[in-house]
Amino acid sequence: MKQRKNREMRPYMAQLYRRNMVPFGISVAAAILISAVNLVIAWILQQIIDTISGAVHARSLSELTLMSLGVVGLILLFKTITLLSRPRFIRRAMEQYKAYAFGKLLKKSIASFSLEPTSRYLSAFSNDLASIETNYLDNLFDLILNVVLFVGALVMMLWYSPLLTVVACGFCLLPLGASFLAGKRLERVERTISSRNETFLAVLKDCLSGFSVLKSFQAEDAMAHQFQHASSAVEDMKCRKRQLTTAISIVSDMAGFTAQLGTFLAGGAMMFAGLSVTVGTLVIFLDLTSYLLMPIRQMPTLLAARRAAVGLVEKMAEEMEHNVREEGRETLESLEQGIALRHVSFGYESEKAVLRDVTATFEAGKAYAIVGASGSGKSTLLRLLMASDSAYQGEITFDGVEGRRLRSDSLYRLLSSVEQNVFLFDATIRDNITMFRPFPKEAVDSAIAQAGLTALLQERGEDYRCGEQGSGLSGGEKQRISIARSLLRNASVLLADEVTAALDAETALHVTESILNLQGKTRIVVTHALDAGLLRRYDGILVMKGGRIVEWGTFDALMARKKYLYSLYTIAQ
Repeated sequence: MKQRKNREMRPYMAQLYRRNMVPFGISVAAAILISAVNLVIAWILQQIIDTISGAVHARSLSELTLMSLGVVGLILLFKTITLLSRPRFIRRAMEQYKAYAFGKLLKKSIASFSLEPTSRYLSAFSNDLASIETNYLDNLFDLILNVVLFVGALVMMLWYSPLLTVVACGFCLLPLGASFLAGKRLERVERTISSRNETFLAVLKDCLSGFSVLKSFQAEDAMAHQFQHASSAVEDMKCRKRQLTTAISIVSDMAGFTAQLGTFLAGGAMMFAGLSVTVGTLVIFLDLTSYLLMPIRQMPTLLAARRAAVGLVEKMAEEMEHNVREEGRETLESLEQGIALRHVSFGYESEKAVLRDVTATFEAGKAYAIVGASGSGKSTLLRLLMASDSAYQGEITFDGVEGRRLRSDSLYRLLSSVEQNVFLFDATIRDNITMFRPFPKEAVDSAIAQAGLTALLQERGEDYRCGEQGSGLSGGEKQRISIARSLLRNASVLLADEVTAALDAETALHVTESILNLQGKTRIVVTHALDAGLLRRYDGILVMKGGRIVEWGTFDALMARKKYLYSLYTIAQ
C-alpha cells in the first residue's frame, strides 16, 4: 500500500525539480556558503577577543579588520545570489506542480468528477498549495542551512575543546527531546486543517451558488450558522496548530537558554582550572552552542512541517488518480457510419438499474429525439454516449469501435454537447464561443451565423463580457453560445440534453430549429417538448420508459400505432 502511494506521489514531487535543477543547485550552494560564513564570523569574533585579551599567538587587529570586511562582502554576495535564484526556483516549482496536478484533474471522467465535491479541489489548489510552498520548498533551504551549521559547529567545537564539546552536547539533549515530542502531532493537525478547509469551502460555495434560494426562503440565519460552524472548525484547528508550535518553541527556547548558560559556566570553570580554555574560546563556544541549538530547536518542527507538506502531495496524488477514465488506444477522426448501442444496461448504484438492455442505432448525419417521462433514463443514455461513465454492461460503438477502446481526445473530438444549464465564463462572448482557443475568423463567423447569434453580436459586440455564469445574457442567448461553441469544434455528433427546458416557448422553438437546421452532423436530442411540427423533422424518435426503449420510429408512424408516445403527446396537449 505504501509503495503504491509512493509510486503515485513520485511524479508530483518530480515536478518541483523538473527543468529546475540549476536554480535549485545555486540556491543550495548559496545556503551552504552562507552557513559557512556564519561559522567564519564566529571564528573571527574569537580571534578578536583573544587579541584584545592579549592571548599568545593572537592576530593583529588590522588583519582581523580586513577579514571582517571580506566576510561582509561575501555575505552580501551570497545573499544576492539567494535573492536571484531561490524565488526563481520556487516559482517554477509551483508553476510546474500546479500545471501537472491540473492536467491530471482534466483527465477525470465527467461522471466521476460530477460526483466529487469541488471544494476538495478548491482546497487542494489553495490552502494545500500554500502549505506545500511554505512547509516544503521554503523550509528546504532552512533544513540545509541548519544541517551545515550543526555539522560545522560540532567540528569547530571538537577542534577547540573536545571536553567542553561533550559538556555542550549533553546540555543540547534537553531541547532535542522537547522539540521531538510534538513532531507527528503537527503533521496530523496539518492534515486535519486541510480536511476542515474543504468543508468550509463547500459551505461557502453553497451559500454563494444558492444565494437567491437563501433569500427567497429567508434562510440567512440558518446558513450563517452553518458558515460560522465550518469557519470555527477550521480556525479551532489552526489555533491548535499555533499553540502546538508555540509550545514547542517555548520549551525549546527555555532548554536552549539552559544549555547556553550551562556550557558557558562549565567553560568558565575549565578556564579557571587551567584546562586550555581562553576567553576567546569561551565566547566562540557560546556562538557555536547556539548553532548547535538552532537546528535542534528548529529541525523537528521543520521536519514535521515537511512531512505534513509531503502528506498533502500524497493526498493530491490520491485524489487525482481516483476516478480517472481508463484510456483507450484507438482513434477516429470523424463519424462515418453511426453509433450503435447493444444490450446496454447501467446503474449509478449496482442494485438500482437506470438503463435496462437498451439497443439502438443512430445513423451518421441524421437527427434523433429521445422522449419519455421524467426518470425514464433519457439523460443517462446521453451521458453514456458522452463517455461520462464506462461502468456499463453491453456495447456502445462508434463506427464499430467500442467507446471504451477510444482515446479520450479522439472521443471528445467526435462528440460535442449542449446542456440545459449552460456554463459561461466571465469572459467575452467570443472567448466563450472559442473557449479561449485560436480559430480562423471565417469559422467563428460561420458558427455564429448558424447558431443565430448574429443579431446579438451586432447589438453588443463580440467583446461584450458575459458576466459570472453568463449573468449578462438571457437563457436563449446562452444556449445559442453553447451551440456555436459546439459547431466551432466541428464535431461529428451533437448531443443536446433538455436544452429548451428553462426557455420560453418562442425561444425554445428557435433554439431547437437551430439544432435541426445543422447539416452533416448526427444530432441526438433529449427533449420534453412534444411539438408535432418539430418532432416530424427528426429522422427517428426513441421513446423510453423505465430505462428501456419501448418504441422507435418517425413521429407519424408512432402516432399511428397509438401506444406510449401517443399517450404522452395526448396528455401534453
